[in-house]
Amino acid sequence: MGEDTWLAERFEQQRPQLRAVAYRMLGSLSEAEDAVQETWLRLARTDTTEVDNLAAWLTTVVARVCLNTLRARTTRREDPLDVRLPDPVVDVAEADADPAHAAVLADSVGLALLVVLDTLNPIERLAFVLHDMFGVPFEEIGALVDRSPAAARQLASRARRRVRGQAPAPDPDLARQREVVTAFLAAARDGDFDGLVAVLHPDVVLRSDGGTARARHSTVLTGARVVAAQATTFGRFSPFARPVLVNGAAGVLVSAAGRPLSVMAFTVTGGRIAAIDVIADPERLAALDLGH
Repeated sequence: MGEDTWLAERFEQQRPQLRAVAYRMLGSLSEAEDAVQETWLRLARTDTTEVDNLAAWLTTVVARVCLNTLRARTTRREDPLDVRLPDPVVDVAEADADPAHAAVLADSVGLALLVVLDTLNPIERLAFVLHDMFGVPFEEIGALVDRSPAAARQLASRARRRVRGQAPAPDPDLARQREVVTAFLAAARDGDFDGLVAVLHPDVVLRSDGGTARARHSTVLTGARVVAAQATTFGRFSPFARPVLVNGAAGVLVSAAGRPLSVMAFTVTGGRIAAIDVIADPERLAALDLGH
């Protein structure tokens, strides 16, 4: 087997890991794929005879590519009032009865968590993602960002505190998540304001991303009563809603005449909905693989 073929095979073995790192770093499926491709190009240009651990080397390279992308993104940041949700990973299969999806849920990263990661500065995000999600040592993280291991540890710690405060961990029981979401949709359909408030966390956050062409449909609302008042308008869409998985958690796809209208992701914590993230941007929905 030639060296090029061997490298290509090793890279393909690592591609899922590299894609996972890049998606968590960037929150964009297309940018994550670009980062993985750039990593392959850098590998092809590198003499790997002195690389002891190719998997670790590739993880470091893709993280550096993503860091550069994040830094470039901050220099052209849109108006901070814009609502721009990360790309969702949507599974339209009827997954509730499939035990294999428990593993998907355990390994997934929720949309609400990605929203919080977007509020971190680039090196905080890198430190948190690499250490807390992928177990990369602080020595390696520090070398990536020209900081000491202790400073890298502090970056991850600071990011961790923000994540814990703003993105509570979802309940692990997918069936229970679905029950709560179903109750929410039923209350919305019936115009049951009290029923909506009952399934919403008091500090629930509703984020809706309608895209730049539909800015008036982009909003952030907080508080159970405020969100419940808005959710009563969802009722008219109930005939067009079907359950899906969004980033491994209970979600809903609303479509009519074969055209997707919105994807709704729910973060269920302690048996109540703590976050609802809605993507209604026609361009982004058209780019997703949502089936029919």
